[in-house]
Amino acid sequence: MQYLSQFKQFTTVILQLSKWFMIACIVGILSGCGSAALLASLEWATDWRETHLWIIALLPLGGFLSGWLYHRYGKFVEGGNNLLLEEIHNSKKIIPLRMAPMVLFGTSLTHLFGGSAGREGTALQMAASIADQLTKIFNFPPRDRQILLMAGLSGGFASVFGTPLAGTIFGLEVLVIGTIKHKALFPCLVAAVIGDRVTLNLGLHHTAYRHAPLIPTITPMALISAIVAGITFGIVAMLFAKLTHKISHQFKSQISYAPLRPAIGGLMIALLVWAIGSTKYIGLGIPTIVEAFNGYLPPWDFAFKIGLTALTLGAGFKGGEVTPLFFIGATLGNALSLILPLPTALLAGMGFVAVFGGANTPIAATLMGIELFGIESGVFVAIACVMSYLASGHAGIYSSQHIGSGKYHFMPKEKEEES
Repeated sequence: MQYLSQFKQFTTVILQLSKWFMIACIVGILSGCGSAALLASLEWATDWRETHLWIIALLPLGGFLSGWLYHRYGKFVEGGNNLLLEEIHNSKKIIPLRMAPMVLFGTSLTHLFGGSAGREGTALQMAASIADQLTKIFNFPPRDRQILLMAGLSGGFASVFGTPLAGTIFGLEVLVIGTIKHKALFPCLVAAVIGDRVTLNLGLHHTAYRHAPLIPTITPMALISAIVAGITFGIVAMLFAKLTHKISHQFKSQISYAPLRPAIGGLMIALLVWAIGSTKYIGLGIPTIVEAFNGYLPPWDFAFKIGLTALTLGAGFKGGEVTPLFFIGATLGNALSLILPLPTALLAGMGFVAVFGGANTPIAATLMGIELFGIESGVFVAIACVMSYLASGHAGIYSSQHIGSGKYHFMPKEKEEES
């Protein structure tokens, strides 16, 4: 009887793994295709904008169009990433499929007209909303639907950045601050790996970032420098999150008609870009991120990116936060190399992932640093991400993240809520 019972348990495990392997493969394929469409769209929008800079003057019009479309047809999906997290925490209704094309179009408008935003939010929303349609087919119970959506987050993140390990953990780590849910580990891993491969096989490529050519010896001074840098990255991550939430609150409280918010914000951004006289702080900013690894940049670059990105997202433009956080972190690390005895490229890489990690996903950020910059940088990247996480407080970029009981910080325990 004992052997029979063990055989039944083994059979049950195999059947469950087979079931989730097939489902996760489908999610990965859908995620990879969605991210490929997004990356191709943003590449075209960025290239067209940079060769037709006059279009930045039409950013208020682009903002109004995006805001009107969501006001007219997308009120339920306007919550974006926070809606995804809320559905995972408390399953209510299937996410409408229109979230995917609407956020793709809205993000493309943001980048075409010159807003400062990222792409991960769009990839996550596309992947999760498309994956959630499988609920209609398989009639998933709430527990299985939760795993399905988590796999969608992992597939979307991994395929848009080319980091399957970080994508796997992101889908598990982003739900609850300070807690990882392991029940979806296998589906998240499969979806992340498949999603990444599908995007690459469709001919889309990810930016290659250069890590430090010489990793310093781990000395007391090097460790102290890494700790100081990590704390700085965490404080900046907290400031970015708080500023974005604050601007969003002000726009919503002061402007009742939703389409006017990105229109007015777009006018402010266009005037700021004209006053600065440079487009380096709008869009994804990848050329500046790459440059941060190779030479010294103006030490105020990270502050300009914080302001323009917080204004763009706070005003209601569509896009993600993570790539701007990469920009902020890489340029801040570049600036810190003027005062800390660590190589510029290493500090840029540490900041690249640690400011993102300060948004309450430190393990995913650490794995991303190792995937992008090599295992040689691993110890310094991990120190920076952990210290950033501890120093950032509860001010995450997603207001629908829950707070786990194991969370602790150096900063005051305060959670920003987006009204």
